[in-house]
Amino acid sequence: MPELPEVETVRRGLQPVLEGATITRVEARRPDLRFPFPEKFSQRLTGKTITALGRRAKYLTMDLEGGPVLICHLGMSGSFRIETADGSDMPGVFQHDRSKNSNHDHVVFHVVSPAGARSRVIFNDPRRFGFMLFAEGTEVHPMLAGLGVEPTGNTLDGALLASLMKGRRSPLKAALLDQRLIAGLGNIYVSEALWRASLSPLREAGTIAKPGKKAQAQSEHLAEAIRSVISDAIAAGGSSLRDYMQTDGSLGYFQHSFAVYDREGEACSKPGCSGHIERIVQSGRSTFYCRTCQR
Repeated sequence: MPELPEVETVRRGLQPVLEGATITRVEARRPDLRFPFPEKFSQRLTGKTITALGRRAKYLTMDLEGGPVLICHLGMSGSFRIETADGSDMPGVFQHDRSKNSNHDHVVFHVVSPAGARSRVIFNDPRRFGFMLFAEGTEVHPMLAGLGVEPTGNTLDGALLASLMKGRRSPLKAALLDQRLIAGLGNIYVSEALWRASLSPLREAGTIAKPGKKAQAQSEHLAEAIRSVISDAIAAGGSSLRDYMQTDGSLGYFQHSFAVYDREGEACSKPGCSGHIERIVQSGRSTFYCRTCQR
């Protein structure tokens, strides 16, 4: 499933085309994805101007003049692509051709920019696990309610991270994946951040919130590692695992910088470490780490 950096990369790719544009027509080519489309889905979007394109955790949000807010989730295999009026892809360096199977093009947004340029933004989802829903007025949609702090910017610091982990006896990795605590962190980037912070995914989460300078340093280092790994991945255009592609059809590049994820058996690349990367399973998910330098 695309993680926060991938969703943010999609948002940034869509933003120049969608923000300020008017939706002239919406083709919903089936009645549902993971969930049924909202009632009068196409009619309520047609004629609306998109005032802002945002992101909350792994959700894309599209603010429409006069409402509602469209909430989009990519699911397991969902992606957007942008086509100009003549059908060509948006400019970019292409690492791999995008799927051309129109059977999986489930929603097509026809938009026109303030300057009159026409484009099509197409949502393609072979597995149909993505969804599009409306949030009305000022309501917080149930899908977004209860989400924790964003792991970007400087909001997530050592003190806040320690307060979130305090008293928790679950493994540290499991706690970091709890969307009620930190919104948008996924399996890949938690593994990478824990390696950067030299912390074991198996240690109790509450150990980085104990009194004393050691725990304080651990929480600060981990907070910095989380922010930096997310920032680095966004800057690299996200990761490309299985179905993920950017909006221009090109693959992300951060997977070439993985230190531990999917590197089972390889030597740990941390300077001075003689260990190797291991794979274990936690709560049904693969965890990659080095037991030598991650304690």
